[in-house]
Amino acid sequence: MSERFSDAPISRLVGFQVHPSECVDGDPDAGTATVDIQCGPQHHNPMGRVHGGLVSALADAAMGIAFGRTLLSSEDFSTIEMKVSFIRPVREGLLSAKATVIQRGLRIGFVECQITNEKGKLVATASSTCTVLAGG
Repeated sequence: MSERFSDAPISRLVGFQVHPSECVDGDPDAGTATVDIQCGPQHHNPMGRVHGGLVSALADAAMGIAFGRTLLSSEDFSTIEMKVSFIRPVREGLLSAKATVIQRGLRIGFVECQITNEKGKLVATASSTCTVLAGG
C-alpha cells in the first residue's frame, strides 16, 4: 500500500489534514482515506459560504489518496473524471471527506466520497474515475 499520496504539496498549501491509514486485524485500509479541513471566512465565496471549489478539492484529495493507497510502488494514476453534488452550504467548521475505492481493476478504478460537517450532516457527495499509469 502506498502512502506517497498522503503528503501532497497542495494538501499542505490548502490546509488539509490527512488521516493516516489504519490497520484492522493486521490488514491495511487500502482503498480508503479520510481528509479534514477546518473552514472559516478565509474560505468563503462572495455569498459568505465555503467555496464549492474547496469542497471539490477536499473530495478530490480524499479520493486520490484512497485510490493511491491501492497502487503498487511502480504505478501512478490520473483522474479521468470527477463529479460533485452539493447538498448543503457551509459557513465554517470542520469538514471531513471519507473516500472509498468501490472498484479497482487493472487499469480503471471508481471511487466515491462523502463530505460531512462536524455534526455529521452530509454536505456533498463526489465520485471519480481513475486510470492506472505504469512507471511510478
